[in-house]
Parts: sequence; structure tokens; C-alpha cells
Amino acid sequence: MSLSLSEVRGNLTSLRSCQIDLLTGMDIVTAVAMDLAEDQDGEGNPGIDEMEALMLECAKLDREIDCFVDIVQQATSDISALQPEALFSLSSKVKERVTMRIARLSDADVQNHQKVVTFKDSIKSFFNQATQEPENVEDLDEDVAVTQTQINFTCPLTQEDMVNPMKNKKCNHHYDEGAIRGLIETRHNQKKKCICPVVGCDNTDVRLSDLVPDHTLKRQIQNHKKQSDRT
Repeated sequence: MSLSLSEVRGNLTSLRSCQIDLLTGMDIVTAVAMDLAEDQDGEGNPGIDEMEALMLECAKLDREIDCFVDIVQQATSDISALQPEALFSLSSKVKERVTMRIARLSDADVQNHQKVVTFKDSIKSFFNQATQEPENVEDLDEDVAVTQTQINFTCPLTQEDMVNPMKNKKCNHHYDEGAIRGLIETRHNQKKKCICPVVGCDNTDVRLSDLVPDHTLKRQIQNHKKQSDRT
């Protein structure tokens, strides 16, 4: 039975890895939707609607994976207290509990998924900015210049322009995704909390759950790089 349990835990680890890939894919979907938004004049693009539907499907799958992993972990943690004869019915009981839990998932559970919320906020923010056009080209150039001086594109960890900026919901600071994930993992392995690397910040516990992709800032960085390459 110990080998069987080892296999179960190994499969759960693999499933969690697939879940990480799923979440990364959702970030890519958001980026594609932003590309579609740039290529159109107004809202209601069928392509963006399709991207949103895909995001909801992914969010539902992510919630279902959480339910499955949670129930299996509970079942395996209590297995030592079970009688040998009860082990034979464990699989069917797990399936039943998973089915019941998934059936209770509501539309709100999916709609409130952080990746879905980020997707909708990014699209909404883009169209809100697009409708607030300056009166003339001179105003536009001035706004761009002011925006670029007000926003720091440099990651506080790498001291280079961010590629995939992540915003901390607690302190509103930004970091490049790879750098901040690496720092959090390193501190976690040291059994320590991750302190925000921005000088003067009092956030002493940066967590992955606090970080969200900032697609608007990412586009600003990309546009700034394009302008720099032209000059």
C-alpha cells in the first residue's frame, strides 16, 4: 500500500505542475486578447469574446483541479486510521466526493478567478484609455513622455527593463516575474519571508498569491523599447 500511496502523491505533484502550465497559458491568452484589442477600433470583437470564453474554461478546470487535489490529500492523510477493508472502497469514495464538490462550483467561483479578473480588468483598462484621446498630436507626445518618466520600467532585482512585470497587490510595486519568483523560492527554501526588494518599502512578506501580471505596463515597456529602437 505504501507504493500505491507514493504513486498517488507523485501523480498529484505532476498534476500541480500541469496546473502551473495552465495558469501560464491563461496569461498568454490575456496577452493575445490585448493584441486583438490594439487591432480594433472598439469593443465587441469576436476574437476577444472567444479569448474570454477560453479563460472561463481554463478557470473552471483550475478550480476542478484544486477540488480533486484537496480531496485526495485529505483521503491519503486519513488513510492510516482506516481499517484494511475500508481501503478497497477508498477510490470510489474519493470519486464521489470530487463529483459532489465540482457540482457545487458556481459561476461566481469561475468569474472571480484571479486570472479571469485580471483579464477583464486589462481589457477594460485598455478601452478606457483608448477612449480618452488627447485633443492633438502634441498632447499625445507630451502624455507619452510624462507617462514614461513617471513609470519605472526597471526591475528592482535585475536592474534591467522588466519583460513580464508583476504587480504586488499589497504595496503596488513591480518586479520582473522570473526574478521575483526566484527570490520568493530562495527565501522559502531558507524558511524565511520574502521582503519587498524596493528600497523603503515596509512589505516584509511578499507572496506569489499577491502578484498579478500587469499587461498594461508590459505594453508600455514594449512600446518604449520600440521607440528607442527607432531612434
